Amino acid sequence: MATRVLVVEDDPNTADLVKMYLARDGYEVSVARDGAEGLRRARQDSPDLLVLDLMLPRMDGMEVCRAIRQESDVAIVMLTARFSEEDRLAGLDLGADDYVTKPFSPRELAARVRAVLRRTAKDAAEQKGAELKHGDVRVDMTNKAAYLGGTPLKLTATEFRMLVMFIREPGRVFSRDEIIDKVFGYDFDGLDRTVDAHVSHLRRKLQPAKDSRKHISTVYDMGYRFGNDQVVS
Repeated sequence: MATRVLVVEDDPNTADLVKMYLARDGYEVSVARDGAEGLRRARQDSPDLLVLDLMLPRMDGMEVCRAIRQESDVAIVMLTARFSEEDRLAGLDLGADDYVTKPFSPRELAARVRAVLRRTAKDAAEQKGAELKHGDVRVDMTNKAAYLGGTPLKLTATEFRMLVMFIREPGRVFSRDEIIDKVFGYDFDGLDRTVDAHVSHLRRKLQPAKDSRKHISTVYDMGYRFGNDQVVS
């Protein structure tokens, strides 16, 4: 069965171009022309990946991404004319898997789609029947769920992958380049601040109110380490 891709894009020329290049790679491609239709089609058709524009009529891409992430872990590649770091961080924090800015190379977009699909397929293969635990943090790989002392953690897809990376090797220092390679899994063109922001979000979620411990510590000029549970001063 062919991999199904839903392109949510209101500009017909862009939508046709993306559809043509992805169809060349053997994907079954459908198009939605606005955000509300895109959300409806995503729920109805259960595609393997969404190419999601942000500037959409009726319902913008951020709203669509937020709604989908409450229901599904389908792969999402955002496609947008917004190129500021704040926009990138906002999209990734909502759970997008990649972020491509306009004007773009259709060949680059197709390569990003292939990379995201490879990574999600690898994640699915690794997640069958596995559970990871360190201290009071537990990760259920089968159901893609994480818990802190028995309380469910609400993590984005990126934060979940980051936690899995950390909990598999507690005590190891990961550099930003290693985090990019292991968590993002493609030729990431973001800034160090993007990685730092994701770590900061995850660290905050792993430190409940009135708890003086921190599960992720910064190792100056080297990177980040999980599992030493240092006391926050």
